[in-house]
Formats: sequence, C-alpha cells, structure tokens
Amino acid sequence: MTPALDSPFLNLQGVSYTYPGWPPVVQGVDWRLARGAFHCLVGRSGCGKTTLLKLAAGLLQPDSGGVWLDGQAVTQPSPMAGFVFQSPTLLDWLTIWDNVLLPAQLRGKVSGKLSGLVGQKVRDKAATLLDAMGLSAYAQQYPYQLSGGQQSRVAIARALVLDPAVLLMDEPFAALDAITREELQMELLNLCRSQNSTVMFVTHDITEAVFLADRVVVMDRGVMTRDVAIDLPRPRTGAVRYSVEFNQLCAHLRAAMDVGAP
Repeated sequence: MTPALDSPFLNLQGVSYTYPGWPPVVQGVDWRLARGAFHCLVGRSGCGKTTLLKLAAGLLQPDSGGVWLDGQAVTQPSPMAGFVFQSPTLLDWLTIWDNVLLPAQLRGKVSGKLSGLVGQKVRDKAATLLDAMGLSAYAQQYPYQLSGGQQSRVAIARALVLDPAVLLMDEPFAALDAITREELQMELLNLCRSQNSTVMFVTHDITEAVFLADRVVVMDRGVMTRDVAIDLPRPRTGAVRYSVEFNQLCAHLRAAMDVGAP
C-alpha cells in the first residue's frame, strides 16, 4: 500500500488492528494531519484511542492499512515521534536533567557523556525546554521531589528534546487537578506554537480537546464517527473557555459521543 499523492505530514489510511482473541479495536481508520496541526481524539474508555496512537507511533503494526510520517512508511517505533504517556514514567534514580536527556542516550544520537557538537545541541535544547516549563531550578532534583504537575512538565520536555516530527500524547494531564491541568494546557500550546509541532492528543475531556485542538475527532468502538473543525482564534487564552462558541462546540461533541452510547 502506498500513500496518496497529496499525502499530509502524518497519514493513517485504512488502519485496522485486532488484539488476539478480541473483537477489532481499530477498524478502517483514515486520519490526516498537516504539518503543525494539533488534533485531539476523544471517545469513551475502550474505544481504541490509545491503540490508534500506538499505531501512529509504530509501537504496534496494523493488520491492514498503513501509517506514513512525512512520506515514510512507519513500520517500527519511529525515531521521528515523541510519545507522552498517561503517567510521566520518569526514572526515579535519574535527576530531572538526566531524565530529559534520556532519549538522546537511548537513541544513540550521542554516546558516553553527551560530548561534542551534537551533545551540546541536545543539552542546549534540554535547558531551553526546562526553562520554558519553569523547571530550570529543579534540574538536579529527583522525580520524587516534584509535584505531579512538575513531573508532567518533565515528561513533555523529554518528549521534545530531540525535536520529534510529531508529538503523540496519551491523556498526559488526566491525573492532575483542574487548575494545574489548565496551566499545562496553556504551556503546551505555547511550546508547540514556538516549535511548530504536529500533535496527536488523546483525551477523555471534551473541554480540553476543544481548548487545544484545530480539529477534534470522535471515536466509538474502533471507528471514527465525527471530525469537527475547532474554529476558535489562536493563540488561545483562558477567556475562550467562557465564550458561546467554545461551549457550543463542547455541546456538539458531547452530543456526538452520546450517539454511539450503548
């Protein structure tokens, strides 16, 4: 299978996946993201959102269909993708600084103690990200010394340190309190805007999806049932949450999710 001639930056065509012994969890999904787009995927628990994200990352291979990133087939975990999981998954025995630099060590971009030009570039990027996340003062501390919100910030910095072509995020703020979640949403938007990041973001929270996204896709039982453009001005501000347009979009998406309810 080859991608369409007008392929977007991230392109999923006819993607299906079934875990052994279970009904299909993803069925014939088509999803296209332009470079710099921010798309959110919403749906009930068990509808296939996380599986689809793993397929986009190359962590799983589809039973049928295909995934392309910048025109290249994704047939294994892609070095062009940064992944942020539901929990920060920081390594307790590493400092915050070393946690952020970990992808560089694992990917073989540099060796040893990150010496040389490449190592310096990665270090500079790590320092910039920690500063943007308000974590510079915590670089030599350990994960247990940080709050949940701070750990989530570290996870985002770690995912971005090697300038991934696409950022894949699986409910990264789900465990946070409402105020911290809103703060991180704003920080994420500012960071992605400054880096022109392409983002695929999974969430259960409709208001979060509408606040973050250019488009919101609704998924139900492995199938995409709605694709809604979010025509709200950018850059987003907290005030948009109180607008009529914002709440109308939330209501529309809530109704779309109810259509597929059992």
